Amino acid sequence: MLLKELAAAASPLNEQQVYKLTQVAAELNATQLAWVSGYFYGISQQGQAIAAVPAAAAQPAGKLTILYASQTGNAKGVAEALKAQADAGGVAAELFNVADYKIKQLKKETHVVIVASTNGEGEAPDDAIQFHKQLKAGKAGKLDGLSYGVIGLGDSSYEFFCQTGKDFDEYLSKAGAKPLLARLDCDVDYEGPATDWGNAALELLKDALAGDAANEVIPGAPATQGVASLYSKKNPFAAELSTNQKITGRDSDRDVRHIEISLEDSGLTYQPGDALGVWFSNDESQVDSLLQLVELSGDTEVKVDDKVLSLRDALINHYELTQGYASFVQAYAELSGSDALKALTEDKAALREYCANHQIRDIVAEQPVALTAEQLLGALRRLTPRLYSIASSQAEVDEEVHLTVGVVRFDHDGQPRAGGASSYLADRLEEGGKVRVFVEHNDNFRLPADDNTPVIMVGPGTGIAPFRAFMQERDARDAEGKNWLFFGNPHFTQDFLYQLEWQRYVKSGLVDKISLAFSRDQAEKVYVQHKLKEEGAEVYAWLEQGAHFYVCGDANRMAKDVHQALIELVAEHGGKSREQAEEYVDALRSAKRYQRDVY
Repeated sequence: MLLKELAAAASPLNEQQVYKLTQVAAELNATQLAWVSGYFYGISQQGQAIAAVPAAAAQPAGKLTILYASQTGNAKGVAEALKAQADAGGVAAELFNVADYKIKQLKKETHVVIVASTNGEGEAPDDAIQFHKQLKAGKAGKLDGLSYGVIGLGDSSYEFFCQTGKDFDEYLSKAGAKPLLARLDCDVDYEGPATDWGNAALELLKDALAGDAANEVIPGAPATQGVASLYSKKNPFAAELSTNQKITGRDSDRDVRHIEISLEDSGLTYQPGDALGVWFSNDESQVDSLLQLVELSGDTEVKVDDKVLSLRDALINHYELTQGYASFVQAYAELSGSDALKALTEDKAALREYCANHQIRDIVAEQPVALTAEQLLGALRRLTPRLYSIASSQAEVDEEVHLTVGVVRFDHDGQPRAGGASSYLADRLEEGGKVRVFVEHNDNFRLPADDNTPVIMVGPGTGIAPFRAFMQERDARDAEGKNWLFFGNPHFTQDFLYQLEWQRYVKSGLVDKISLAFSRDQAEKVYVQHKLKEEGAEVYAWLEQGAHFYVCGDANRMAKDVHQALIELVAEHGGKSREQAEEYVDALRSAKRYQRDVY
């Protein structure tokens, strides 16, 4: 269209020149077009040759480099939001995954912000393993000219809270870099604090890094993303729960549900390895119990996100009540004057154990005091969605998504307690009811691109979920690669999840081998890590043939034990020292041949 308009106008350019100009323009973004416009105008005014005009003349003296180390996508999202903040504020910025960034480049930077999640037991995300190792070893050299900031993402219920962010802060400081702002350690409700920190950092950077080109804004730019982008964590899709089926036996001490949710008309798509985010509502009886303990009326009006709600509605839909957390214990210790809680906050290990076994009303019930609505909400943290590994492939189920949900149930002082999202899906949401969902993509847990590549899957308990999706996908693609599943649970007769499906896959030849560890079916407990070591020679042979190794499930014990078993079997059957075996396993992770989805 532009070519025709230029050709039709009274122009000093011939048609070929117009064509070349529009071809170049089509490849440039708004900022680049603005710079080129000024560049050619300068030439016309000064009569200088193109080669004589320094390309950096219209650029700011430095730029902000934003790096992210992300396991499931949260850190990437925060980094992208910071880049958008920088663009809006006229601060020149570039965005990189640390996996795509050379450590030596840090020496050339003036300002860097790193957004880092923590994986497993205080480990760097898979994409950041090499960067983390190199920075720790001092491979970046002296960084006296660098100003930096770090945003760490984590969950305070874990021992190594925000450890990767803390590591990056320490390593950059040791290299001589100077902090722009104090490191931000974010808990699960990270979006607000991260935005505030970003605004503060960019305010400090404006004078140093703002350039005229960066301030150029083209209003009314059309959206280019597809339908799927309409729904996200902040704008979830109201989906229909179509199936809620218990898949553990009548005598099992575990309640595991197979959940099917319709995504019809949403446009949402996912890949095997992705997770489904589920927003939920708290149990109304739990809310009423808490209100009674703090002597508050549920009709009291409060403000949440600029909306006026009743306190009861706010607690049901907007605040975390089913998990204990350190920040609430600390706040309530002050509000209640409880010496026991104050003492508990001084012992981190004891505090973590206490939070794991106490919901909010249980903490309050130990020393209830009358509170104002502002005091109560000020002590609570906001509700966050729960992420569930997707247990289906769209190649098989189309506009559906399947989940494998272990319902959290336990007793506290003889009273039944249940998890937030799991009991919402299992007990309080009827089939046909609506549930707000979104897809959380996880590019660090993917099937091999080559369908001929063998895969080893370790997924005890509900960790089997993504491997069900893997097999549906490989079945649909007629993949030739070998497949080996390690699965474990307490009892064969009660807890073999999706047993008939796995038997069918074995019979059809899709699954070559299944190794089972039912821990309570014999006197001595047997877990998946024991089976891995028993089959160590063959596991190592598969790895040497290029197999990808996957682990899904409990981060605190299982994943740690499986990791150690993997190192030990590589050492034993590969004829390696412990150090060499660790390097072998690290190389698998760096090559994305060892991937984990642990929680």
